[in-house]
Amino acid sequence: MADYPAELEREITLRDGARVRLRPIRGEDASRLIAAYERLSRYTAYQRFFAVMKRLPPDWAHLLAHVDYQRRLALLAEAGPPENPELIGVARYEPTDRDDTVEIALVIQDGWQSRGLGAIMLDALLEAAEARGIRRFRAFVLASNARMLGLLARRTEVKERRAADGVVELLLTRRARPAQAS
Repeated sequence: MADYPAELEREITLRDGARVRLRPIRGEDASRLIAAYERLSRYTAYQRFFAVMKRLPPDWAHLLAHVDYQRRLALLAEAGPPENPELIGVARYEPTDRDDTVEIALVIQDGWQSRGLGAIMLDALLEAAEARGIRRFRAFVLASNARMLGLLARRTEVKERRAADGVVELLLTRRARPAQAS
């Protein structure tokens, strides 16, 4: 397993001025994933997991919190005091059956949605993946999840799109960013 990528830690300011900390997940975050799931609305939980569970199973939380920082990576968004921050978002990628493609997923706590955090987390996740040699992304999104479909359409290049049984499968690449003027 690769070392913890401290270079991915950073403070960000949302468009409403709120300060948030982004950092890679650590194994000890498993219990925080369970607590964060419990704070999701049923609607948001369903949009992310395609099902509503009473709680995130501890074995799932363990698996989701233990990543290798290369082929499996998750970034957390935290707000509040540094000694006891609230987990407000998770963006992750997981391996697929193709070595050059990972599956991406994202969830933001309800009270933090529509503030630009999802776009920032998606961009940070795609940038981290590309730094690790990953250039192709797959996403499975409920057809009813217009916000996530819109976010992906704005922030990525959709190369393939298939819909079946209410789920849209997308093959994506990171959208080229304009060069900064010097």
